[in-house]
Amino acid sequence: MITQRFAVEFDRRTVGIAVRVSGGFIFYASDDAFAEMDGRMFRRARAIERQLTKVAARGRQQPRLRTRPSPA
Repeated sequence: MITQRFAVEFDRRTVGIAVRVSGGFIFYASDDAFAEMDGRMFRRARAIERQLTKVAARGRQQPRLRTRPSPA
């Protein structure tokens, strides 16, 4: 049996692989930033790209916690 798979790149770095299965592709993340997508099935490779863009945009928008010195 021949399995079709390819590396998935986003923002000039490899973030996982996609494996062709009946009905689409399963994405396996190699980058923790995209761990929420790990093991998900996508009907088309283009859908993986769209989801990568959404996840990356959400990651950039998350507020960073600031630490303030506690009053003495």
